[in-house]
Amino acid sequence: MKSHARVVVIGGGVVGCSVLYHLTKLGWTDVMLIERSELTSGSTWHAAGGFHTLNADTNMAALQGYTIRLYRELEEITGMSCGLHHVGGLTLACDRDRLDFLKAEHAKHAYMGLDTRIVGPEEIRELSPITNTDGVLAALYDPLDGHLDPSGTTHAYAKAARMAGAEIVLRTPVIATRPRAGGGWDVVTEQGTVTCEHVVNAAGLWAREVGALAGVYLPLHPMEHQYLVTEETPEVYERDTELPHVMDPAGESYLRQEGRGLVIGFYEQAAEHWAVDGTPPDFGHELLNDKLDRIGDSLEFAFRRFPVLERAGIKRVINGPFTFAPDGNPLVGPVPGLPGYWTACAVMAGFSQGGGVGLALAQWMVEGEPERDCFAMDVARFGDWITPGYTRATVMQNYQRRFSISYPNEDLPAGRPHNCTPAWGIWDAQRAVWGAGYGLEHVNYFAPAGEPRAEIPSFRRSNAHPVVAEECRAVREAVGINEIHNFGKYEVTGPRAEAWLDRIMAGRMPRQGRLTLTPMLSPRGKLIGDFTVTRLGDERFQLTASYGARAFHMRWFLDHLEDGVEIRDISLERIGFQIAGPRAQELLSRVARGDVSTAALPFMAVRELDIGTSQAIVQRVSYTGDLGYEIYVPAAEQVALYHQLAAAGAGLGLRPFGMRAMMSLRLEKGFGSWMHEFRPDYLPAETGLDRFVAYNKPADFIGKAAALKEKAEGPGRRLCVFEVDALDADVVGDEPIRVDGELVGFCTSGGYAHYVGKSVAIGFLPVGLIEEGRAAEIDILGERRAAQVVTRPLFDPEAQRMRG
Repeated sequence: MKSHARVVVIGGGVVGCSVLYHLTKLGWTDVMLIERSELTSGSTWHAAGGFHTLNADTNMAALQGYTIRLYRELEEITGMSCGLHHVGGLTLACDRDRLDFLKAEHAKHAYMGLDTRIVGPEEIRELSPITNTDGVLAALYDPLDGHLDPSGTTHAYAKAARMAGAEIVLRTPVIATRPRAGGGWDVVTEQGTVTCEHVVNAAGLWAREVGALAGVYLPLHPMEHQYLVTEETPEVYERDTELPHVMDPAGESYLRQEGRGLVIGFYEQAAEHWAVDGTPPDFGHELLNDKLDRIGDSLEFAFRRFPVLERAGIKRVINGPFTFAPDGNPLVGPVPGLPGYWTACAVMAGFSQGGGVGLALAQWMVEGEPERDCFAMDVARFGDWITPGYTRATVMQNYQRRFSISYPNEDLPAGRPHNCTPAWGIWDAQRAVWGAGYGLEHVNYFAPAGEPRAEIPSFRRSNAHPVVAEECRAVREAVGINEIHNFGKYEVTGPRAEAWLDRIMAGRMPRQGRLTLTPMLSPRGKLIGDFTVTRLGDERFQLTASYGARAFHMRWFLDHLEDGVEIRDISLERIGFQIAGPRAQELLSRVARGDVSTAALPFMAVRELDIGTSQAIVQRVSYTGDLGYEIYVPAAEQVALYHQLAAAGAGLGLRPFGMRAMMSLRLEKGFGSWMHEFRPDYLPAETGLDRFVAYNKPADFIGKAAALKEKAEGPGRRLCVFEVDALDADVVGDEPIRVDGELVGFCTSGGYAHYVGKSVAIGFLPVGLIEEGRAAEIDILGERRAAQVVTRPLFDPEAQRMRG
C-alpha cells in the first residue's frame, strides 16, 4: 500500500467503486480505495439489484438514467458482465391521485428524453400476465427499468478503475482520519498511513462511524429491509421473454423475475431501525434474522395482486440493512467546514443512482462543480441543526413512505416541531397550519374557526385555497403581517468586507443606508445564490437569502474567505416580521420613532429605528411586490415587536398571512424563487437576473468571464410568465410547455394568483417565441391546458405601490 495519493475513497461498495472509476475517467489516476473487508461487503452484496429512472427530482432522474446507460460502457471497457436485464417496469395506479402523479411524471419525461408511456389494464396484463389488474386504473411503463448482478457490477467498476491506474486495498480497516495543518488528510489504517489531498467517505453502513473519525455527524441511519426469492415457477420459466418489474404502491411492494422464479420485496409499515448505537465493526456478509410476521399484511395483499405467489414456494428470505437519509436521497459532496472531506453515502438505490453519484462527485472534485445541479443530494442540504433523533424519526417516515405519493402541498409530521421561533406560540394561538423547512417551523396559512388545522394533500386546489385568497386580499387591500425568520441571514464585517463581497457577488455593493439585489455565481456562471445585500455601516453588511441553503452558502463563503473579513450566520439571532400592503407605511409610522415617509425611507433603503423597546433594522422591501417593510430585531425581542405591531394595526385591518399567500402574491409580480426559477442549473441572463449583474464593475467577481460570455452570445431561452386556463389544478413545476404542438420548454413553478384571480406559471421559452399573448399549452396532470405569455406584471405593473 502506497503512502501518498491524491484521493482516498473509504468503502468498497458499488458507490465507492463508482467514485473511484469516475475519478480516473476524468483524469485523476493517483487515487486509492480502501475497504475494511472485501468488495461488496455491507449492503451491496445482498441488494435486490433493481434499477429504475423514476424520481420526483428531474436532475436525480437524469443521473439515474446516466447510471443505467453506463453499465454497457463498463462491460465494453472491462469485458466483464454486469448481468444486465433491461426488462422494463410498470408502476401501478389504483386511485386518481396515483394516476395524477404518474401522468405528471410522464409529462416531465417528455422533455427529459425518457421514453415512458401510460398503459391501461389490458396492456398491463399483456406485459405482465401474472399481475391481477382488479382495481388498477393504469400504470407508467418505463422500458429502461431492469435489474443486474450487484457483485458483477461492483467488480466491473473496480476493474475499470484499476485499468486506469487506481489502487484498491482490501482487508484494511481505517482507524483514523486526521486533517493536516497545511491542508490535506492523513488516513490511518492498520497497515499504515496514507497522506492525501481528499478523503471520500463512501463507507455505506459504516458511514456514521467513518464520519465520526473526522468529527462529522452525517444524518443517515440503516433500516432493515426484507425481500423473498421464490422457487421455480411455471408461469415464469415457460415464457419466451422475461417478465417486467412491477411496482405496486398500494401493496408497498416491488416484484421482478429472478431466473426461473420471482423476487418480491416490501417497504412495510412495521419497519425497524437497525444498529441504532452503531454498525458493528465485524458485520459484513451476514444477513439479519427473518421477520416474516412483519410483512404478513403486505404478503397477503401481494397474493391478491400476484396470485402466482400463492403457488410458488419461498426459496430464501433476505433481510439486510440499507442506509437512508431523512428524505431518501443520497448525501454527496464536500462537507461544510472540512476542506478536502467529501461524502458519497446514504445511497439507498445504489444500482439506480451509484453511477450518477460517482460522476457528480468526480466532476465536483476535478472540475470544481458538477455539471448538473445536485442540491437534491448535496450533504449541505442539512445543517448543524439536525440530530440523531430527528434523523431516526424522519428516516423511519421515509422508509414507510417509500411508495407513497409526494404531494406538492404536503408537510410531513416526523421530527416536528424541531426548531421554533419565539413567535410560534403567538401564531399557534391564532390557528396556524404549520409547515417546515430546513428543520424550522413556519406558518403555511391560518385556519378559520371551525375548519381543520390541516391542509389536505392534493395535486389539485386544496381546502386551503379560499383561506389563502382571504389572506392575499388582506395584504393587497389593507396590511398583512408575516414572519421573516425563514430567510438565511449573514453578517459580514471587517476592513475587507466590501472588497470581498464585490468579488463573491456579481452585483454592485450598496452605499450606506441602501440595499441591493445580486446573484452569486459559480466559476461557470451558474446561479448559486440570490441575495439581498444591506449596508449597515462602512464595514458592516447583512446578506439575506434562502433559509434552506444556509449550509450550502456558508460552505461557499468559508471556502472563499479572506483575511480582513468575518462572516457569521445570524439566521435565528436576527428575526422579525414583514408588514405589507397599502397601509403598511401608516402602521410603521405608528410604532417607529422617526420619519418613515417615502422621502425619508424610500424603496430599497434601510434604517435603524426605535420601535417600542427595540432598536430595529427596517428595510423598505417586500417579496409580496407591494408597499412593504422587513423589520429585524434580536430574537429575544421578537414577541415584544409583535405586540407593538398588533396593537398599532388593530384599526388598520392588520391580518397575519402565511407562506401560501406569500408564494401566491409573488406570482402576481413574476418574482422568481430560489430552487425554482433560480438554481445552479441556470445562468443569469436566461433567468432575468442579468439586470442585477454589474458586468462592468472593476472587481473580477467569481463567474464574471462566464457571465460576460452569456451576455455576448445572448441566452437561447428566457424565463417568462404565463396565464393558464386551468381547471382545479395549477402548475407546480417541471410541466412541459408546447407551442404549436412542439415541446419547447418547461415550467419552473406556478400556482394560483388569488388577488388577480388567475392561474399563473413561470417557465422557460426560446427567446424568439417570447411575446405578449403568445399562445402555448402546458401539461397539467396529463392534460394540455391553454396558456398565453404575459410580459407585464399582473399586479401593479408600473411598481407604483412597491416603490411609491
